[in-house]
Amino acid sequence: MTQYLVAIHRPLGYAPAVSEDDAMGREIDALNAEMRAAGVRVFVGGLAPIESAKSVRLTAGGAPSVTDGPYLESKEFVGGFWVLETASLAEALAWGRKAAVACRAQVEVRAFL
Repeated sequence: MTQYLVAIHRPLGYAPAVSEDDAMGREIDALNAEMRAAGVRVFVGGLAPIESAKSVRLTAGGAPSVTDGPYLESKEFVGGFWVLETASLAEALAWGRKAAVACRAQVEVRAFL
């Protein structure tokens, strides 16, 4: 069995309080229950707003330096994720499709090494 990251991507400026309704919450809860029942869910987590991100970069001298903001400048960010353990990429993608529908968002599926 391989573990896969199923990451939910959100556009910059996404506001959960405005964009997420009760129906979406129920669909995500149902998907989580289905994943638990299937025994594929290892871990799930939503992430704090991108504005609260901190990045640690190495200076020219090799010392770590903490700065405000995400590591990458992008028009999208990861808003939450699942770690699933499935028998195949095809199975992980099937869950990814369900996640995209429930979250109404683009989803990335990638295996852990």
